[in-house]
Amino acid sequence: MKRRDFFKTSVMASVALSLNFDKLQAALASNATTVVETAPDLVAVMGGEPEAMLDKALEALGGIGKYIKKGQKIVIKPNIGWDRTPELAGNTNPLLIKALVKKCLGAGASKVTVFDHTCDDWQKCYKSSGIEVAVKEAGGIVLPGNDEKYYKSVTIPGGVKIKEAKIHEALLEADAWINVPILKNHGGAKFSCAMKNLMGIVWDRRVFHSNDLQQCIADLCTLQKKPVLNIVDAYRMMHQNGPQGKSAADVATIKSLLVSPDIIAIDTAALGLFNQVKKLDMAAVGHIGKGESLKLGSTDLSKLNIQRIKI
Repeated sequence: MKRRDFFKTSVMASVALSLNFDKLQAALASNATTVVETAPDLVAVMGGEPEAMLDKALEALGGIGKYIKKGQKIVIKPNIGWDRTPELAGNTNPLLIKALVKKCLGAGASKVTVFDHTCDDWQKCYKSSGIEVAVKEAGGIVLPGNDEKYYKSVTIPGGVKIKEAKIHEALLEADAWINVPILKNHGGAKFSCAMKNLMGIVWDRRVFHSNDLQQCIADLCTLQKKPVLNIVDAYRMMHQNGPQGKSAADVATIKSLLVSPDIIAIDTAALGLFNQVKKLDMAAVGHIGKGESLKLGSTDLSKLNIQRIKI
């Protein structure tokens, strides 16, 4: 099986918009003798619950301890932008965030902090998303991002349109951070995933929408303090009316998870996954190509070591 085939084997099933994994299972079975000799560049897991898929992905990458060290202060940055329940797929799955907080603390992190600069009222977003409770139950800390006092100005070294931005101090003070977006449609950017999720770490993001949004998203990803991992939640995916969504009709249940340090590769792979439900041309998602031009990663998945896991 070619590496790209992972993102082409699923088909839509019924009006519920769940993915049919029968063809994928057969394809993987025929390739069962493949051995990954080195750590993969990207891991794609399908068919399990969020916690189980995270376990499989991190195991394939060499364990969470490869990225999180004992005593470190860690920030996890999900999408918590909207006052929506998990079923509507506006925010990152709380079960995934809970499992990740536990993983980081289990690896010896001294503190795990979770925040987002929300679009709706932050307290409602944190509560409705289920993320606040999930983080606290796992032993983590939630911080708001609703006030400019939490942000500090930093330079954006490779920025074309954006040369400076105010970044949340929790991220700047952390030893490492993990980017955990949900895969979904976005009215302005067309596609919201790992790169777009970085807009939740800045205060002054209105300038992004008025100054070439696609380039500004790519520019922000040149921030010197990059995520050690990008973990894309695609358990449920909002395929239309994003980024907020209107109803359950906007949501496809595809039970997938992508993990990679390469933010360009993971967004490219996520776009392939998105296209199994709703077709979206790469040219429409300009920030991915612009990010590649800034040498942030590769869109050529055929040259990457991708491990596919079916649960």
